[in-house]
Amino acid sequence: MKLTHFVLFYLLLAAALCAAQSAPKPETPDANQTAQPSANSSPQTPAPTPPPAQPPAGQPAQPADQSQGQSKSQGKDNPEAKDAPNNISGTSNDRLFFTLPNFLTLENAGQVPPLTVGQKFKVVARGSFDYVEFPWYLAISGIGQAENSEPGYGQGFKGFGKRFGANAADGTIENFFTSAILPSVLHQDPRYFQSGHGSFFDRTGYAVGRIFVTRTDSGHRQFNFSEIFGAAIAATISTYSYHPQADRNLPNTASVWGTQMGYDAITYAVKEFWPDIRRKLKKQHH
Repeated sequence: MKLTHFVLFYLLLAAALCAAQSAPKPETPDANQTAQPSANSSPQTPAPTPPPAQPPAGQPAQPADQSQGQSKSQGKDNPEAKDAPNNISGTSNDRLFFTLPNFLTLENAGQVPPLTVGQKFKVVARGSFDYVEFPWYLAISGIGQAENSEPGYGQGFKGFGKRFGANAADGTIENFFTSAILPSVLHQDPRYFQSGHGSFFDRTGYAVGRIFVTRTDSGHRQFNFSEIFGAAIAATISTYSYHPQADRNLPNTASVWGTQMGYDAITYAVKEFWPDIRRKLKKQHH
């Protein structure tokens, strides 16, 4: 992949940010109008509050503060909780720009249970073989065909097919090594935990820094061995197995490694700000 692919991501992020910033703020009714009763309306007497129901015989009564706390927590209208698509399984059902899989991002999560080895492989497989990935790799292959990247693939349908297969394999191998295989071996958490606070530059720095810093399964901070070495292993496998013979050299392997890490850094930045963009876009439609 070349610089063009990074430009596409920047354009997507910029367009979404512009759309979010231009979203009109919801109008709030005037407090004086809502508080002032109608002149023709007659005062209403409040209905008497029924006494609390008594528990059956032999069953201990529940403390009032506990029951009220439970009802408030269940009935509270929390927009953050509604907008955060976190799943109780520890993953997400969210999609970047409502299309690209974003299953390993958690919003407002804090301390959550670690993923099991099976869960790590399952969520990575779900994202890697998602139906959206097919047109995504088609688009990347088309750009590579137009740029004649890696000329050893050639042109025409045959060259396009080789590029498509290589791009799909590159993405899938890298996803499994960085988010499933090495995190399982090294007991690291492959999920992205959104910061959600601070300035634009603070949050961008936090997002890009997740390339080098991650969580362990026990919740501690640790160097992101899974990302750094997983991307290197994936780049080595792809370069020396199915890429053109002329590109099978150390400089090209290092270039692919750096490209994959740059791609992941941009993806983390998009993941950090996407929840804010999504909320504003939803407000725009209401």
